[in-house]
Amino acid sequence: MLMPNVTVTPAAAKFIRRMVKFSDHPAGGFRLSVTPGGCSGYSSEFTVQAAPLAGDAELVVGDVRVFLPAESRLVLDGVTVDFAESPTQSGLTFFNPASAPCGCSTSGDAPAKPAEATVSLSSLKRH
Repeated sequence: MLMPNVTVTPAAAKFIRRMVKFSDHPAGGFRLSVTPGGCSGYSSEFTVQAAPLAGDAELVVGDVRVFLPAESRLVLDGVTVDFAESPTQSGLTFFNPASAPCGCSTSGDAPAKPAEATVSLSSLKRH
């Protein structure tokens, strides 16, 4: 299976490890589904599962398994996955330096910002 050239920051790895450790499947893995979409360039969901689903590839991040469906592997190529926390929200963020910025909230003279997306903790689902 083709694995993406994806970078997972230490902050994101810590978040992923904690989500798995404190789940109903501490020996399982973190399934991350990322698709193109939205103004920021990415839509995503994640769950903690006992095993990968058919077609998932397994990426090992430190001591935790991350299950990536085929679509996610394509979208995550060249992307850095990070974890950000602010007073109003926290979650995974995705940074792709090769993506064009969204033009809906910038003026023509504004400097271009790279595409970035945030996933809320509320998107975590238990199965």
